[in-house]
Formats: sequence, C-alpha cells, structure tokens
Amino acid sequence: MATQSFNRDPPASFRGFHDDLPITFYHRNLPHWRQDGAHYFVTFRLADSLPQSKLNELKSLRRAFFASMGIAGRRTDRRSVLLPTDEATKKWEEFTRQQMQRVEKWLDQGMGSCVLKRPELSSIVTDALHHFDNDRYELCCYVVMPNHVHLILKPLQPDVHPLEKLLQSRKRQSAYQINLALHQTGQLWQEESFDRIIRDPDHLYQCIEYIGDNPRRAGLDVSSIPRWVRPEWVRLGWGFGDALTG
Repeated sequence: MATQSFNRDPPASFRGFHDDLPITFYHRNLPHWRQDGAHYFVTFRLADSLPQSKLNELKSLRRAFFASMGIAGRRTDRRSVLLPTDEATKKWEEFTRQQMQRVEKWLDQGMGSCVLKRPELSSIVTDALHHFDNDRYELCCYVVMPNHVHLILKPLQPDVHPLEKLLQSRKRQSAYQINLALHQTGQLWQEESFDRIIRDPDHLYQCIEYIGDNPRRAGLDVSSIPRWVRPEWVRLGWGFGDALTG
C-alpha cells in the first residue's frame, strides 16, 4: 500500500464533515446523515448478494440497537436536524461502521449471482455513474465488484438532487439495461444504499485506498475489475497507489 498521504493538500473541491454545521438525519433500515457540500463514501449491492441468514442477522442486530437507543425499529424517512456533537450521532456512526464491516466481509466472499463480473454488464454501471458527473454530482472514485459497488461522490445541488435520489436514479438506469441484457425482470439492486460522510483528508485517503484495494482483498485479478479515480485527483497524488488509477 502507498505511504499515507495525510501531508498532502486535498483536492480543491473536497469538503469533509464540519463539526460546526448541522446534519440532517433519517433512518430506514440503515441510518443516513446529510450535510450540504460534503463528500460521501457509498456502497450499493446486488439484491441477491447476501443470503437470508445474513439478512436476518443484520435485522436482529438492528432491532437490538434501535431498542438500546429508544427508537422504534420501523423504517421512516422523517428527517431530524442534529448537531454533530450530539452523543446519539456518535453512536449511530459507530453502529453503521460495524454493520458495514460485516456486510463488506460477506460481499467479498462472492455470494449471489455476481453478474457484474461480466465486463459488458459492469460497463453499464460505469456508464451510468459517469452520466451525470459534473452536472448533478462530482464523481470522484469507484470500483465495480462482482456483486457490489463502492464509490465516492459529492452532490452538487443537494437541495434539488439529494444523495438518495441520485443513487436511485443511477441504480434504476443500470438495472433496466442489465435486466434487458440478461433477458430478465425483477429487482436487481438492493433498494437501500450504505453511505457515510467522509470526515477529513485522512478519511478520504483511507476510503480511496479501501476502494482501490477491494479486488485484491477479495482474491480477484485487479486488472479485471473496473476501477477509476478522477484524473485531476490522480495528478495531485490521490490515486490508488498503483498503475491502474487512470
């Protein structure tokens, strides 16, 4: 892995988590934070990428956590404005991190149909991700694994095109084209995506390294997996640390 880059200036467009600004919070199956102007680390996965036993395990952990917080475990899109210093936000963030660590470990085991290992299908996903780059969002980095996608992006007009709507749009477009290519119908992507606000340049570096290293961690041929970092970021030294960043 490349030497840590925390001494480097971040890309000019990057903005991490601001302690002095409010965040908007809501939860469905997962908690979600929103802060205008921030960059996000996002993961979305194929609907068949986790077996029911794993989904039941996640539900059980989620119910227990909601009970400990005094929150009903039902899905809700009701938004609450919180201060980042609220103790509840710290607990939510830690719970989210632990849940996603479990999910990512399972995803890297290659469960489900893994249709995105087919280049003609993974290219549909990358085309969809690039479609609104520099228009509705700044696309910074991604990897398309056989059964999931990691990316970093920044909504450019979060009041008009919030993160959840951007992701729904890209998943809907790619799902239509992939299902057409596979001569099938039905749900392709898991409805809800995982997202986290990137805290600071150190965290940004860690996220980029994590995304770039995902194929190796899963035991796959790195050259066969679509990976990309924004070219101007690469020129500033914020690539994956190997020859496949462009």
